[in-house]
Amino acid sequence: MIQVEGLTKYYLGDQPAISNLSFYADRGEIVGFLGPNGAGKTTTMRILTGYMPASAGKAIVAGYDVMRQSIEVRQRVGYLPETVPLYKDITVWQYLDYMAGLHGMTNPDRTDRVEEVLDQVDMLDRADSLVANISKGMRQRVGLAQAIVHNPDVLILDEPMVGLDPDQRREVRELIQNLGEARTVMLSSHDLAEVEKVCTRVLVINRGRIVAEDSPEALANNMQGMQRFYVRVDNDAAGKLKELVMSVEGVAEAKVDDRKGGLEVIATRDSNARPAVAALIVSNNLDLLELRPLDMSLEDIFLQLTAEAEAELADEDEWDDLDDDEFDDLAEDLDEDEETK
Repeated sequence: MIQVEGLTKYYLGDQPAISNLSFYADRGEIVGFLGPNGAGKTTTMRILTGYMPASAGKAIVAGYDVMRQSIEVRQRVGYLPETVPLYKDITVWQYLDYMAGLHGMTNPDRTDRVEEVLDQVDMLDRADSLVANISKGMRQRVGLAQAIVHNPDVLILDEPMVGLDPDQRREVRELIQNLGEARTVMLSSHDLAEVEKVCTRVLVINRGRIVAEDSPEALANNMQGMQRFYVRVDNDAAGKLKELVMSVEGVAEAKVDDRKGGLEVIATRDSNARPAVAALIVSNNLDLLELRPLDMSLEDIFLQLTAEAEAELADEDEWDDLDDDEFDDLAEDLDEDEETK
């Protein structure tokens, strides 16, 4: 339902906001778009919704070319921008009825659909409230309602959880999961925990380039070059624990958890460190209270991927900054090293 090839966008100057992006999202998928501020998430979403043109590349949404068939795309896409565009001097019902009319819906179907959508986002009891008089979280839900009022094939949501309390987040998360069963959903978020809970696949973008793409579980498995586990003993023996653990073959690091007195242990992936630690604790007559694996969180993955991408881009910048003589000298050194090998 979304197919992107070589998408690039320049604003002013030579530095692209996004550069040669290629990805897809199928029906029934909820794809999370992750990246730091300024990475290009919002730019990409605005291009996919027809809000702005791309400088280069191709984007197909719901079977239509975004550049050449923008009207057809807009009819089939629901868009929640980061700042929800609401008219504050009308009621919630009037706003959604107006938005439904813009999408060509007519009565009696339009009235029934507005009521259905308000019920979906749990705003039916505030239908007659002025938009100006409802909370930020409620406005976010009204924004989500306008994105789905015309029952679109594709949903593009820019920070849909902003301003919601924990109960509202859970409700919106369940709503997005239900909506994603029959359509394509793409959402951006800074809340990595929410993305991990709701998304079936994740795209990580940094400085306008996609640096990783997979399910959260697959990303963790691919990146977890070390095994991580948590171990805790009786408080009376906590001081001795780190010394024992660090003596086990394969253990690379043991960090003290100040809150509970246990250790977060990092060991080589192919070692038998976890059973070896357990055996050593028992042989030293210590009371083993806890021993469990630690999975790599989406936040860990995100931080590692963006750090690696920054390092690669810094290397590229270093090469770009070389003048001709420096470049020739470095190339000669590399050739000499290769001949030596």
